[in-house]
Amino acid sequence: MKQTVNQYDFADDFRKMNRADNFSYEGLKVLFDYLEQMEEDTGEEMELDVIAICCDFSEYDEEELVSQYGYKLEREEDQDEEEYLEALIEELKENTTVLEVTTSSIIPSGKAIATSYILQNF
Repeated sequence: MKQTVNQYDFADDFRKMNRADNFSYEGLKVLFDYLEQMEEDTGEEMELDVIAICCDFSEYDEEELVSQYGYKLEREEDQDEEEYLEALIEELKENTTVLEVTTSSIIPSGKAIATSYILQNF
């Protein structure tokens, strides 16, 4: 018997399996949308396996991404941090799935936007 899950159920299953810290809440929403689109594109239903998803995907902030994968691309002398990050992401996209997660929040000094990335492990 199969059960249809929505975005809330998907995120809640990570909490129930003690995996809520593997992804940000926004990351789980992006990952849910990606997996749902994959089902649609392939015509095959997926079984929700939280542990398998945690083994197959990881979320990194910008600093962690460069620390983990910076060895794949040498930084050019004239590249600033933003240009290097963009080039690294393009390099990674040639080898795996890269999903961008954007989080915005209101802080006293204005609106803050943070970006993280979910990579399919390879």
